[in-house]
Amino acid sequence: MGLLSDSAAVIIGAMIIAPLMLPIRGLAFGALQADITLFRKGIIAVVVGTMLAVAIAFTLGLLVGLPSYGSEVLARSRPTLLDLGIAVAAGGISGYAKIETKISGSLAGTVIAVALMPPICVIGLGLAQGNWSLSFGATLLYLTNLLGIALSCMVTFVVAGYTSMARARQPLIWTMALTAILLIPLGVSFARLVRQAQLESSLRRALLNRTVTFGRLQLLNSNTNWLTNPPEVRLSVRAREPVTPRQVELLEAFIKQEMGQAFTLIFEVGQVEEIRRSESTP
Repeated sequence: MGLLSDSAAVIIGAMIIAPLMLPIRGLAFGALQADITLFRKGIIAVVVGTMLAVAIAFTLGLLVGLPSYGSEVLARSRPTLLDLGIAVAAGGISGYAKIETKISGSLAGTVIAVALMPPICVIGLGLAQGNWSLSFGATLLYLTNLLGIALSCMVTFVVAGYTSMARARQPLIWTMALTAILLIPLGVSFARLVRQAQLESSLRRALLNRTVTFGRLQLLNSNTNWLTNPPEVRLSVRAREPVTPRQVELLEAFIKQEMGQAFTLIFEVGQVEEIRRSESTP
């Protein structure tokens, strides 16, 4: 419901519950100790919990029927290497907090930092809307958090001496191998994020500071679609005068010359009009 209402406060409050954190720590410890019963219980809890959350989110998504989702949903569909780093760090703290009761108070902070439930719910919301790209991105984020937490918990338990390195070697290798597979899509996404930030920053400077035609525009927002060729840049601006197709064409040529790459520019122009009371009005 917090995701549907785009409420960060509700989402953060819900993160504290973190029903999957304990099963993940359980399966990690069960794998290290070769405890088949504990490992099986952890796997069952994670799978059932995931499927139940997806089903509930899917049902709510169908019932509410929003035509589009807000930024809180979209933010959980574009994971990068940064998310894996957060999952590893927070998972390690969570594992240590479990074995060291003195810092158990940090558990709430770690479950908020690497929440598993929001991306699971986004999977269901994406399926309800038929948005496969949204569901795939959220699934990738969920697997990133899941494997990152499991791997760092295993390492923490080994360092704390709860099992020998000889016994832990095989489960650690399997977990690291599964995590390594995620490095490819996460690395591509991270490189795209950096490239997009650099190019959009250059584009913004070129639009606002280096052109006379559009020098008086107020740029409100910009969004780049890198899946098209050439990349499509949608610019939301505010202006006193209309923008003509010829001006956009000239600006595209200028941007290509300045940045060494062609862009398709699409302007969404909000007209600014000053309205005052009539002089004859008493």
